[in-house]
Amino acid sequence: MSEDRDDNLLIRGWRNVREAGPRRLVLTAVLVLMALLIARYSWNIPHEVVPDEWRIEGAENVDITTPGTGDAERALYDWRSSILADKIEQDDRITMVVYDDQTLIAARKRSPLDRGMLSRALQIIDGMEPKAIGLDILFDQPQDEDAELLATLRGMQTPTLVGYANFATNEADIVYDQQVYLEEFLAQLEGSNATPASIRLDNTNGVTRKWPSIEPDLPPVLGRAMLRAAGEGELALPGYEGALRYRHPAFENEPMYGRLQIDNFLDPVLMEIPEVRAMLREQIEGRYILVGGDIIDYDRVQTTLSSVIGENPAGLRVHADMIAQMLDGDRRGQVGGLTLWMMAILVVATAVLTGLLEWGSWRIYLLLAAQFGTFIGVPFVMEWQGVDTLGVPAAGWLLGWIIAFTAVVSAARASGAVQRNFAQGALGKYLPREMAQEILENPQLLSLHGEKKELFVLFSDLEGFTKMSHAIEPEMVAKLLNRYLDMLSDVVLDHGGVIDKFVGDAVVAFWGAPIARPDDGERAARAGYALWQAGEAFREEVAAMDAGLPKIGKTRVGLHFGEAVVGNFGGENRIQYTALGDSMNTAARLEAANKALASSVMASREFSDRAGLDWWRPMGRVVLRGRARAVELMEPVPDFPAADRALLADAYKLVGTDDARAAEIIADVVSRHPADTALENLLYRIQNLDDGGAYVLG
Repeated sequence: MSEDRDDNLLIRGWRNVREAGPRRLVLTAVLVLMALLIARYSWNIPHEVVPDEWRIEGAENVDITTPGTGDAERALYDWRSSILADKIEQDDRITMVVYDDQTLIAARKRSPLDRGMLSRALQIIDGMEPKAIGLDILFDQPQDEDAELLATLRGMQTPTLVGYANFATNEADIVYDQQVYLEEFLAQLEGSNATPASIRLDNTNGVTRKWPSIEPDLPPVLGRAMLRAAGEGELALPGYEGALRYRHPAFENEPMYGRLQIDNFLDPVLMEIPEVRAMLREQIEGRYILVGGDIIDYDRVQTTLSSVIGENPAGLRVHADMIAQMLDGDRRGQVGGLTLWMMAILVVATAVLTGLLEWGSWRIYLLLAAQFGTFIGVPFVMEWQGVDTLGVPAAGWLLGWIIAFTAVVSAARASGAVQRNFAQGALGKYLPREMAQEILENPQLLSLHGEKKELFVLFSDLEGFTKMSHAIEPEMVAKLLNRYLDMLSDVVLDHGGVIDKFVGDAVVAFWGAPIARPDDGERAARAGYALWQAGEAFREEVAAMDAGLPKIGKTRVGLHFGEAVVGNFGGENRIQYTALGDSMNTAARLEAANKALASSVMASREFSDRAGLDWWRPMGRVVLRGRARAVELMEPVPDFPAADRALLADAYKLVGTDDARAAEIIADVVSRHPADTALENLLYRIQNLDDGGAYVLG
């Protein structure tokens, strides 16, 4: 049943979009296409500089940029990759030998490191039998100790990879003249165990997130070259694509890799101590050794973990991370372009279908939350499962969904706005505004069928209007009738009732359908009393208009509760929403009985018991005209004294057992209300009951 309803909602939504007009359809199609492209290529949309003409006064010389989706994608990627990064104990396969600011201060050189010091340290490290040594240092300008260093490098027994960069790929780190010297330096190492390796990192957008690309004019990346030289080339990742893997230390303040100061190898006194030499050898033997700087303001890179660890690590640490990832064989699966297209199409299609549904209840918010959670959650799950999510949209899916959804919804709303306003205005003439709104959102409430409902029915009539209409001009009749019906209609609608029909000056209304409310009985009771008051106001209004108009009679109201068949009756081309049944007839007879009862508003006991008000007084039992069974009458009199109301209730209980006493009590009440014609009528009826304890109306 719910699936059929959703199908109908989709069909209706599509019809609204289709009827929006050619220009709106073209605009919607363009926006949906744009949403698709954003959902697919969001990683590639950069931020833009705000044009001068868009800037506020005083900001002409300030660079103002608007963030692109690429910035959001990278931020989300950094967030999920840092949250899901593994926590490990110190990796004992790699040791970093660093020179830092204290080393340079002691050597009385700012940078680079004294190559004589480096030469002496390399000789000692070489003798401790590491697997391979990587120098994250560029020898791109001459020093006095170059000859000593070259001799050491040519004599290395351990495979040693010497840092290389060129102007084309490392423009920020080296100039052409430096490249020339570097290549001359490396040329002198040919035939030795010291070979060049690229120390280039990919710092696109200022963050090192992914493996550097393979460039034909560069030697292999430092880490991969070290694994090959050590005979473990089969462990090196095939290619350099996708995201770099970063990890957290298992314990706070513990370094991820072994770390030694290069100064330790340069102090001859320390190196003569067997325990110190053994400790150093333990950190060197059988490991991959990376030698380079860890200087505060030099060769620092931002990574996806920078916000977590609170600092930008040295480039040497990134090379260590690459070596560890290759040693673990952690080549993460990547999401192909076709898959990304399919996912983008799915996101946009979901947005379009959701926009067509036009749900107005809480379900739409639950659906939106589920979809948004999925768009954010899928990349998280993929990352957790070891898939490389660098390039997988998240912000793009959200933005693409929003654009497509907004485009479809705005088109549907544009085409339906006029129709909806017209329909709501038309329904509002017969139904309360909130009920009309609910029916417009759920049209099945007015489907072509009838169903049995329990209704609170109101029937009213204007006394003497037919006779008056024959005595005045038709135009005046129409004017007075329209004014009268407007006043009574406002009363019914303000109290949440449904206007069934107008029969001349009579108004038929009910509560309880098509939508039932818990307080329908009270609404109907108050409406019945207010209807009589509106009739009295109309009488005064007509009397003040023209002394020549005939006198207007009072408005009489009948109220009853009972079952009726309510719904749309007719055919597909012309229908009427109405109620049929005995309860409608009973309300009409109660209205007519007011004349014989000398009253204005009369309700049945069935009605008053469900109205939830304390302003009713019992008015005896009567047999209505054309009826066989008696009806218990209740009259709304809000201002009637409670004590007298109680006396009438006591008298009513005595009817049939002690009619004389009942009449005596009622006479006492009448004596205190000499102008109350309805009470006098009650006394007369009590004194003239039939054998069944009821009064038969003629």
